[in-house]
Formats: sequence, C-alpha cells, structure tokens
Amino acid sequence: MHRKIRTYPDPVLAQIAQPITEITDEIRILAEDMLETMYADNGIGLAAPQVGESLRIITVDLSGPDKREDPHVFINPELHDLKGEVESEEGCLSVPGYRTNVKRAECLKLCALDLDGKPIEMHCDQLMAICLQHEVDHLDGILFIDKISKLKRTLYERKVKKWLKQKKDDEK
Repeated sequence: MHRKIRTYPDPVLAQIAQPITEITDEIRILAEDMLETMYADNGIGLAAPQVGESLRIITVDLSGPDKREDPHVFINPELHDLKGEVESEEGCLSVPGYRTNVKRAECLKLCALDLDGKPIEMHCDQLMAICLQHEVDHLDGILFIDKISKLKRTLYERKVKKWLKQKKDDEK
C-alpha cells in the first residue's frame, strides 16, 4: 500500500525512531509499503519516519527508481567505521523542491537485520554509503537540511513558509 510521505516540518521527522524488538507481520507489511512508496515517489531510499512510523527500518534500492532490481530492507541499521569524506548533491522526499551539496563519510560498515531477523554486515562506499547515512539520519531525527549552512537553511525555511501559507489560502 502506498503511504503518504511526511514532509518538513512534520514533527515525526524530528523524533528519534524506536528500535524494532520483534519482526512481526506488521513490520513486514510496513517494509512492503515502504518499498512501494519509495518506488511510487521515485526515491532510492526511505526511512519509516517518512511514512509516519517512528521505527528503525529503512529501505534502499540504488537501481531505482525505474528498474527496481535491488531492493534492500534494513532493520535497526547501525553505521560503523565511517571513513573519508565526500560531498555530493542530495535531495529528500520529505524535503520537496530542494537539493544541495552535503558532506558525508565516503565509506562505512553497515550492521542490521533482514526481515528474517538474520544479521547483515556490509561494507559500503559511494552512493550506497551516502544513501545509508541519509536514511539512518532520518531514524535519528536528522534531515539533510540540518547539515547545511545557516543561510541555505534560512532560505529553504522561507520557501516552506510560503508553501504552507499558499496551501492554507487554497483551502479557504
């Protein structure tokens, strides 16, 4: 089921997501819904808070959004051994209409569980490392706009205020 993407400044995006203690049918359904939503909204990664669930689960598919050949679901992901630095342009389904450069670690090790509760350990670099850092930030209540300069952030905030005002005016 396609779910609505929560957008900034929705409060769920600023919360620290709760660990998943048991992989239930509800968690598996959430993972399916997240993949469907990620593809429908042309994303390559999605965190549960972005669909209103404050739980530590992310989905990633770097073959997307068109091909959908390599879907991953990571439960309780943790990032270790972050090394190097790379700057790349990022956008976010929860921060519509805005892209900017963000500095991230160049490579890392991911530790997580899959949907069967089996441990996953992956060494990642390039786009996978960037995407994992972006999605795990969501689980910690951090958006990529929290990592940009104060000036860029202020400009984006002004844009959001205009959008929200326009939305309210349209609803009248």
